[in-house]
Amino acid sequence: MEENKQNQVARIQDFDPPKKPKTNKYAIACSFLASLSSILLGYDIGVMSGAIIYIKKDLHITDVQVEILVGILNVYSLFGSAAAGRTSDWIGRRYTMVVAAGIFFAGALLMGFATTYAFLMFGRFVAGVGVGYALMVAPVYTAEVSPASSRGFLTSFPEVFINFGILMGYVSNVAFSKLPTHLSWRFMLGIGAVPSVFLAVSVLAMPESPRWLVMQGRLGDARRVLNKTSDSLQEAQLRLADIKQAAGIPENCNDDIVEVPKRANGDNVWKELIFSPTPAIRHILITGVGIHFFQQASGIDAVVLYSPKIFEKAGIKSDHDKLLCTVAVGVVKTLFILVATFMLDRSGRRPLLLTSVGGMVASLVLLATGLTIIDHSEQKLVWGIALCITMVLAYVALFSIGMGPITWVYSSEIFPLRLRATGCSIGVAVNRVTSGVVSMTFLSLEKAITIGAAFFLYASFAAVAWVFFYTLMPETQGKTLEEMETLFGTFWNWRARARELKELKKTEKNSNDNGQIQMGTNNPAMQNLMT
Repeated sequence: MEENKQNQVARIQDFDPPKKPKTNKYAIACSFLASLSSILLGYDIGVMSGAIIYIKKDLHITDVQVEILVGILNVYSLFGSAAAGRTSDWIGRRYTMVVAAGIFFAGALLMGFATTYAFLMFGRFVAGVGVGYALMVAPVYTAEVSPASSRGFLTSFPEVFINFGILMGYVSNVAFSKLPTHLSWRFMLGIGAVPSVFLAVSVLAMPESPRWLVMQGRLGDARRVLNKTSDSLQEAQLRLADIKQAAGIPENCNDDIVEVPKRANGDNVWKELIFSPTPAIRHILITGVGIHFFQQASGIDAVVLYSPKIFEKAGIKSDHDKLLCTVAVGVVKTLFILVATFMLDRSGRRPLLLTSVGGMVASLVLLATGLTIIDHSEQKLVWGIALCITMVLAYVALFSIGMGPITWVYSSEIFPLRLRATGCSIGVAVNRVTSGVVSMTFLSLEKAITIGAAFFLYASFAAVAWVFFYTLMPETQGKTLEEMETLFGTFWNWRARARELKELKKTEKNSNDNGQIQMGTNNPAMQNLMT
């Protein structure tokens, strides 16, 4: 009798909602340290927006040379991104970050000591390669270390640190703006070597990616990392089993060191990803590349890199005042990216992304309208200046709360293990090319069609992006990295696939619950649904 009562209590407790797992502090620390590499890109973007004012005065360069100098780093970063995928598969995610830090350190010093435009361009090339390495490896490492319950929160860290780096660059502009012209921009650029030193040192405290360790046959090391970075030992075992399956290692193989079946070589990876992909891989590639393209095509780098120019067009003439307004942009951008990190795993990717992009369209249209009215007015319009400043701040806030972090979160989690490094490299390459085109054409575009029309153009790209995301992008919240392929492959019909998977999980849960309540009685209807 007593035993029956205990069993009844146990069955009733089965219906209680599962307790939310505690946030894994070790996984947070690993993601935090890895994401330091993203400061490199952020600092360069932020500091160049102000440094270019003094570089132009000191080196007497033209607007076209300014555009090239500002945007060329994005093109140079392609070399780093292209090499980073293979490098991270060869020496591991962790030591690839050391490579990124070392290269950027050299680039920052070269820019700081540059005496001519050509010398400065060479420093940009070296720094760009380091940025390309950092952009590819940080999101991949973080996604592979993170447990599913907090992956959105943790994989948004790189975007957080990009924003923090931008803010540091803006503050550096103000701090060194009072120095003589020939020294101010050199200090602004050269001080960028400092974050790379901290990154290189921080690697000593980080474990290697468990997925990379499994690919090397180091199951024992991978198991220890997973035990520390998972919410429970059961989750660690499930994650290890999924990774072993993806790597082609038999499930019953549990030795610390195993021989990994030879996987497809690099050519076959490209074949599977580009030349003859399955419908699921094609869908993943389109969405992974598309989100990177639209992130930059919507004009974020035009706003961040040329915000002093935008404020000048709005009616602010003092260099110091323009830099102070730019610092406000950095502060708002950083604050809202912090908000986004806590919402990603609560609200899901799609709601935040669609809200963000919709708001960006509205703010860009209003900014373009304000700049156009000011451009055609002979009087100083205080309300127009206020509108433009407000819309710039609103735009960067809306970008940071969705489009900014979700681009890196989403693209780093959808590619299967065997294709992840290469797929992310392609996404980063598209990101940097698009960013380079935007940043190297803004001044010319502004002269050709006016600054207001330029922002109307960016607004149109953002509107197309909203339709693309709404149509093609499944929700990935709460899915393991190894489950992603099941969500893709039906393109705009992905909702039907998602409903099928949801119903299947619901059926399995109901079947298990009925089995407990009915003391093991099988339900034929449920079995039919599952088959």
